[in-house]
Amino acid sequence: MLDFQIDPDIRHAQTPPASFYTDPEIFNQLKQNAFHRSWQFLADADVIKAPGNVHPCNFLEGAIDEPLLLTRDHNDQIHCLANVCTHRGNIVCEGPGTEKNLRCRYHGRRFDLDGKFLSMPEFEGVTNFPSPSDDLPKVSLANWSRLLFASLNPIAPLEQFFQPMITRLAHLPIDQFQPDPTRHREYTIRANWALYIDNYLEGFHIPYIHASLNDAIEYDTYTTELLPHGVVQIGHAEKNSDTFDAPNQNIAAFYYWFFPNLMFNFYPWGLSVNIVRPIAVDLTKVSFLTYIWKREKLDRGAGAGLDRVEREDESIVEATHRGLKSSLYTRGRYSPARETGPHHFHRLALAALNSA
Repeated sequence: MLDFQIDPDIRHAQTPPASFYTDPEIFNQLKQNAFHRSWQFLADADVIKAPGNVHPCNFLEGAIDEPLLLTRDHNDQIHCLANVCTHRGNIVCEGPGTEKNLRCRYHGRRFDLDGKFLSMPEFEGVTNFPSPSDDLPKVSLANWSRLLFASLNPIAPLEQFFQPMITRLAHLPIDQFQPDPTRHREYTIRANWALYIDNYLEGFHIPYIHASLNDAIEYDTYTTELLPHGVVQIGHAEKNSDTFDAPNQNIAAFYYWFFPNLMFNFYPWGLSVNIVRPIAVDLTKVSFLTYIWKREKLDRGAGAGLDRVEREDESIVEATHRGLKSSLYTRGRYSPARETGPHHFHRLALAALNSA
């Protein structure tokens, strides 16, 4: 399927061919190999705040759509379960609420809130029943402060995956960041999801595409650091632009990306969690989830005008997707000074495509 490589030395490397972004087979294989092994944001822990709370959700809704269920059992333990009945595959829990146990409304099979099979009417005489296969399968669940994440087949524990971010930003009181649903946004982009990631991972385009953002950060000191499972970009503040308090008093924004599709954008006012969802080979949806720390700093500096910046990004990414359909385009080259982020992403993606 793959007839290209990405040289590990960015000075010699060529960018991926257009087929990386336009071939449906590559699109589907990358979803299977990369996204199933990634950690995906599910919800804020407050959705299952008290014992008995249940909250159905999907693993990367619209892209993977694996039905999952968050529960907090009566021993105050949190679980992530497959939300599919082990009898005939019906959805077990169809809405959030508070329950004593779980009951499939199709044929009455019951489960405890930890997924353990409890009962099933009219199954007398069935051999080797119940067995562990009658329990609801458990899904890997982890949290960073108040944020809950799941993985269907994790390539590494969440703590290891996010370790550079957790360590560097340990001084931030993430548990105090409050979700503001009025500022949540969802965008639809008519382009391949990987083009959106490419664009996010380099500040090269900022002076050309984002006039307002360019006024808030110093382009000359914009830095990119490669992480084992991601990238962090650091925007230093222009004069009179909002910054973090010590020890990051000269910084206007931290932009963290973790393979393949999770972004954590930290600003002096709080956090924007961005989730990129590959809907089709030429269609992407992006969710912006807002967590506010210091409301008085909203709408200032690098964290201001996020909707405008997003629309500017969408416009250029969609134009690039159209351009990749040209029969005259082959492959490009990377700027060693400005495009280490996309180069790292492409090598991670290629490794995922080549994995079993």
